[in-house]
Amino acid sequence: QVQLAESGGGLVQAGGSLRLSCAAPGRPFSDYAMGWFRQAPGKEREFVAAISRNGVSTSYSNSVKGRFTISRDNAKKTVFLHMNSLNPEDTAVYYCAADLPLRSSWLALSTKGYEYEFWGQGTQVTVSS
Repeated sequence: QVQLAESGGGLVQAGGSLRLSCAAPGRPFSDYAMGWFRQAPGKEREFVAAISRNGVSTSYSNSVKGRFTISRDNAKKTVFLHMNSLNPEDTAVYYCAADLPLRSSWLALSTKGYEYEFWGQGTQVTVSS
């Protein structure tokens, strides 16, 4: 079991930026492939970004590509989501997720929520127009 704790959400104006963080204390953070997902009111959860265990491979949804950047600091056991050029359509609860430890290879990642084992409580991001 791993406890994921997101932070960094809040209210921002359109065009602004936020950085979300997700910490995972415990076993070596490099054991986990990580992902970010979001869920807006009345909508299904959707994939946002993913990163491999070594941070070399990344993937983004088309809706955030070019605006969001996922990164990780394995020494600090934290994954980040840097969000730029935010717009009201980005308003959602953002969740970080972790794969089963050591299940993925160094370069593998997943864009499918059902392939992630552990989830954080979520952090609200609200973008005003």
